[in-house]
Amino acid sequence: MKQRRKNLLKHAQKIDCDTLVTFEPENLFYMTGFWGEAIGLLEKNGKTTIIAPELEVGRAISESEDCDVITAERGSGLISTLIQKIKKNLVCTDCQNYSTMLSLKKSIPHIKSSVEPFYAARIVKDEKEIKILKKASKIIDEMFTICSKKIKVGQKESELQTILMTYAMEQGMFDTGYASTLNPLIIAGGPNGALPHAQVSQRKFKKGDLIVTDLTLRYKGYVSDSTRTFALGKISSQANEAYEIVKESQRLGLKSVKPNVDSSDVDAACRKYIEEKNYGQYFIHSTGHGIGLEVHELPTISYRSNTKLKENMAITVEPGVYLANKFGIRIEDSVIVKDRPIIMHKFTKDLVRI
Repeated sequence: MKQRRKNLLKHAQKIDCDTLVTFEPENLFYMTGFWGEAIGLLEKNGKTTIIAPELEVGRAISESEDCDVITAERGSGLISTLIQKIKKNLVCTDCQNYSTMLSLKKSIPHIKSSVEPFYAARIVKDEKEIKILKKASKIIDEMFTICSKKIKVGQKESELQTILMTYAMEQGMFDTGYASTLNPLIIAGGPNGALPHAQVSQRKFKKGDLIVTDLTLRYKGYVSDSTRTFALGKISSQANEAYEIVKESQRLGLKSVKPNVDSSDVDAACRKYIEEKNYGQYFIHSTGHGIGLEVHELPTISYRSNTKLKENMAITVEPGVYLANKFGIRIEDSVIVKDRPIIMHKFTKDLVRI
């Protein structure tokens, strides 16, 4: 935790700040070890304070590391307590709430609103974070094995989701709370698979379906993300061809992951191969993204990105093709950037036919 705080302050200093204030639970957790409703304060001397309403104080004390915990009333009480602590500091905050920022600016006119120091510190993972991500990925692999045994004709997408989430929760994994979906998982059979972010439905699996199974779950705060596409019975020759193209594209993308490589080059490695095979128009999203305390965080793995990969970044590589009203295919692994990248998911990329 000491090293994390040093990194946070180092990045704060780059934007002429000596104090960080966080309202976001992910950043609070990274800074303190506590995930809850509270404000986190990191001062230039490394002193770390949690300002929490009374209902959160017990957990804040027991779960945080080397923090002072102050009790304050919810709402304005939290803000006024914070202001008393930071009046003379050069402050950067991740606060995104307009009315809260107005209140802070009245007392601290030069306060900066920026997530940059937080994301810059979080983008490279430490050994503790990598260990958690590896364990999360292992559990997801076990869930793919369950898919290979439990998927059957006539089963609803929602029924498979229930089986998988029951197992996940038994292992200590939980829904990420990702705001853009109503479901914890993406399970999309047949034509539903052509929607990259399909909602889990009551559709029943049929013979000849490709079933996209995207498992994105949180373990001890950290998100692992992997996708496999299963075949139920005999599939079309076009689906077979497309699967092998995506598989090779992903292999080429993984091969290109190394420190000091532009993240756009990873996207290019995947995309160029799919384009050469005349499926480029069906690859309709970026190749990947960073993972950690959020489902999508820096770096972005796309042609628009100018980020150079660094050792111990955690990213996904997930090319796919999507043919409207027919099928979708995506193969995805979470990866730790190294000279020889650590591909955290071991479940086969060969097409599993059920």
